[in-house]
Amino acid sequence: MQHKFSRIGSLRGWAAPMLFLSLSVALAGCGGGSLFGSSSSPSTSSGGGLGDRFGQLFGAKSQAVGEKAPDPEPDEPTCPQVSIRIGASTYALGLPGKEAAGADLRFQASILRTARDCSMSGGQIHARVGIQGRIITGQAGAPPVAIIPMRVALVQEGVSSKVILTKAFQTTVNIQPDGVTDFSLVAEDLTYPPPAGDAGDSYIFYVGFDPAALKPEPKPRTTPKKRH
Repeated sequence: MQHKFSRIGSLRGWAAPMLFLSLSVALAGCGGGSLFGSSSSPSTSSGGGLGDRFGQLFGAKSQAVGEKAPDPEPDEPTCPQVSIRIGASTYALGLPGKEAAGADLRFQASILRTARDCSMSGGQIHARVGIQGRIITGQAGAPPVAIIPMRVALVQEGVSSKVILTKAFQTTVNIQPDGVTDFSLVAEDLTYPPPAGDAGDSYIFYVGFDPAALKPEPKPRTTPKKRH
């Protein structure tokens, strides 16, 4: 079943070539591509290789795409599982004005691993969600630096899904000359009230690429003051 988030703001779709889609499936265990909208403001995170801050924070508590998440620590509050948002598992960039496909594809990114941890402080749950991914350079050649837009959303599943929080993040990645670049991102400042009873059992962190996060949030409209 495909789960939809709140759709606020304009969205853009893209099509990925089958060659690079197949390569991403082989590398990440998943494929596809699209995006989802939100009402949150984007923030920025630094990027790097697979041995950077992601590993320092999460250690062995990460999982490959499709793997079961590690059990929580004894003193850790219930921490929602991480799942890749359907339709947002890959992100492709094409030449300006061109479809991100074939000879016009600059690069395609996919998600390889995820991780999360939670702690309780001040009556609130403070969560961190980590994402590791890989960028494959396309036929058109990737730029020296790529900005990868992502989103993390906490959703309570049920008959009617409820978005608890949603937040956009960006990571800046230096593209490697050999055509394969690993990157990671740690989404922090994810704070929400403890769910009542067993409601937390239906909470899920959804992650995915979100090109709409590259666009600045529209400024609120102001009503001109009337002259007296």
